[in-house]
Amino acid sequence: MKALLFSEPNDPLYVGEIPTPQPKSEDLLIRVEAVGVNRADLLQRKGHYPPPAGESPILGLEVAGEVVAKGDAVTKFAVGDRVFGLVGGGAYAEYALLDAGLAFHLPEHFSFIEGAAISEAFLTAYESLFTLGQLKKGESLLVHAAASGVGLAAIQLAVVSGVHVYGTAGSDKKIKALTTYGATAFNYNDAHFLEKLLAQLGEKSINVVLDFIGAKYANLHQKILSIDGRWLLLAAMGGRELALDALTLVTKRLQVRGFNLRLQSLEQKRKIKVRFEQNALPWLLHGGIKPIVDSIYSMTEANAAHDYMASNQNIGKIILTWKDLKK
Repeated sequence: MKALLFSEPNDPLYVGEIPTPQPKSEDLLIRVEAVGVNRADLLQRKGHYPPPAGESPILGLEVAGEVVAKGDAVTKFAVGDRVFGLVGGGAYAEYALLDAGLAFHLPEHFSFIEGAAISEAFLTAYESLFTLGQLKKGESLLVHAAASGVGLAAIQLAVVSGVHVYGTAGSDKKIKALTTYGATAFNYNDAHFLEKLLAQLGEKSINVVLDFIGAKYANLHQKILSIDGRWLLLAAMGGRELALDALTLVTKRLQVRGFNLRLQSLEQKRKIKVRFEQNALPWLLHGGIKPIVDSIYSMTEANAAHDYMASNQNIGKIILTWKDLKK
């Protein structure tokens, strides 16, 4: 089968030939129609984020396609089903293995493109906010990198849950988009960004922070988080070393928690999928929330798609497809 490969870290991706994987007892083999691009793909390509043990070295963490074969223990899916789901690797290929416990049936009114924009973003956002962060109706949430796939998923999930949502992004175009999805937004490239944010929100005003930045805003978060505030770290794009004030952590009873979906065990991922399926999937199916697709690239344009993601211009998900589509 065809797959996107690279020879050495930072080398360009190219279309090569590798053996088609064979499904184990609980696997689906799907013909890949569309793949969501994630920042983890860029890191793995640079040699900074190797796949977990036992996972495919091929890039790609979320996929949508059609079942062409299945393991003998699979009962909830049939050959010919349209599905989407989460994989530990291997999506940048004509065929990919998808654990049946991490697969969803793709509704008829969803395209494969939309299906590929769901799993990584929405499962990460839901698990972070509602399982780890215990976010509740009437509380307040601050989302950094809010125009990313996970950021927009988090905003939508929070708004539909009755949460007051604030977000940060780096352009006026992104600020406008965040506003349309129900967030009060701040441009972090504004020279007075921190002052404006604190002036408008006030100290001790935010119950949960969803943070992709890390060190750069550590002081801000310790000021702005409320008593019993929850600080959820998903990445460290602004630095890894956090300057923490122990007295602030103690007196405010702050919780600082980290989360990475890819590094969870298969059993943990299955539980995360079930929690999302039971509590949030109905919103997705019936229009309360939706996958946000920024752009579509063909697989032969994957290098350009990665460059585009690295430029931080996208609003929502970047999708790869084997069809010759691009917008």
